[in-house]
Amino acid sequence: MSHEIPCWYMRGGTSKGPFFRASDLPSDIDTRDAVLLAVMGSPDERQIDGLGGAKPLTSKLGILSVPTDGVADLDFLFGQVGIAEAKVDTTPNCGNMLAAALPAAIEAGLLTADEGTTTRRVRTINTGVIAEITIQTPGRKPLYDGDARIDGVPRPAAPVTCGFLDTEGSLSGSLLPTGNLRDTIDGVAVTLIDNGMPVMLIAAADLGVSGDERPDDLDANGELKARIEALRLKAGPLMNLGDVSGKPVPKITLVSKPRHGGALGTRTFIPHDCHTSIGVLGAVTVATAAVMPGTVAADLAEPGQGDARKLSIEHPTGEFSVELGLENGRVVRAALLRTARLLMRGSVPVSS
Repeated sequence: MSHEIPCWYMRGGTSKGPFFRASDLPSDIDTRDAVLLAVMGSPDERQIDGLGGAKPLTSKLGILSVPTDGVADLDFLFGQVGIAEAKVDTTPNCGNMLAAALPAAIEAGLLTADEGTTTRRVRTINTGVIAEITIQTPGRKPLYDGDARIDGVPRPAAPVTCGFLDTEGSLSGSLLPTGNLRDTIDGVAVTLIDNGMPVMLIAAADLGVSGDERPDDLDANGELKARIEALRLKAGPLMNLGDVSGKPVPKITLVSKPRHGGALGTRTFIPHDCHTSIGVLGAVTVATAAVMPGTVAADLAEPGQGDARKLSIEHPTGEFSVELGLENGRVVRAALLRTARLLMRGSVPVSS
């Protein structure tokens, strides 16, 4: 016997997955997660029996609710669903899926839209980070077609503007959890930083690679991946994250000199596979490091000048532009452009 759960399948930035209303899911977390694993088809390397796409970027979901505390207009709980592992991780942020949260909430009837454009404050429950999201809503409905382009997505779409404030120490407790611009782990210079996403930055050359390799080539380099994971496991406690062997954070970003006119070259692991682009809050964190003299990233970056800067973070499928606002050398604002698209609305049957 089965019952049906309403869902809205969305692409947000370079990720995608189903969104649910919290009220439609079990309140008990263990039961809820069992339902979500069944929906996504995990654990299974192909997720053949569910909605998951068998890749970390397509094995994600969002749970939406309307808060009553007056601090935010919408609460968004992000879930990174294990593929071969029966786990729903609600520890990290996901800025890409965040970009789809507001239109999904309007589609689900949780919020009403304004005429023309709609701006709402969306809180990611995972870390407490609040973003001001603006979407186009002609006729008080989310617009998905448009001319905005982001690398990693083949079609243009309507813009989604994401503005972030107070993202320092989202999971680590502070921007630089060790208090240092750089540390040394197993003889390798690293920068441990968290401005919305905990990231360990390493110069690609220090690990024997150039930093412009194709993701498949880096994934095939078993020696490199083993060394990265050894460094990551030691970085976890230093970043106040504890034992990270079963966690998707910290992310690891290999940095190199820009090659296409941007501010910095990157290859990011999330955490065991090389990302075909770079995550939203990961890009904010990397850009922040790039404007901080003394970090591993700053050694290689072309960060520009002034209190308002636009940094193009190069990645395997293009670039990700991050606009930073600085005060006295400190990053206090970050804004970026994403797009989102409704892929399906309906319900998913779950066996009971």
